[in-house]
Amino acid sequence: MKQKILLVLTILFGLMMVNSGLNKLFNYMPMPELTPEQMTIFGAFGTIEWVLPLIAIGEILGGILIAIPKYRALGAIVIFPIMVGIIVHHMTHDPATLLIPLILLAINLWVIIDNRAKYLPMVK
Repeated sequence: MKQKILLVLTILFGLMMVNSGLNKLFNYMPMPELTPEQMTIFGAFGTIEWVLPLIAIGEILGGILIAIPKYRALGAIVIFPIMVGIIVHHMTHDPATLLIPLILLAINLWVIIDNRAKYLPMVK
């Protein structure tokens, strides 16, 4: 039962990451109203042209990998730094929207903990 729940959660997690990455590349979802501080941040991201495509590719790749059970451990590691960035962004700029990123981080950590035996050879 635990594995079925994890499968469903990782597929949904993967779909959310793929959707977020594709939106960064193609801008098909409407942007919410931004504060002047957020406008400055996104303006800075716009001046460094390679940052958002890099994050988008990481989200798409990590989302696809985490949704496939065979590559789930790799996908969790690929997407983890991006999840940390998402959490830090929401904590500092929009704490009211922190619930969903925390749930996604919990799913990511569950996958990492569940696959910890696969990571041990990297640190030994």
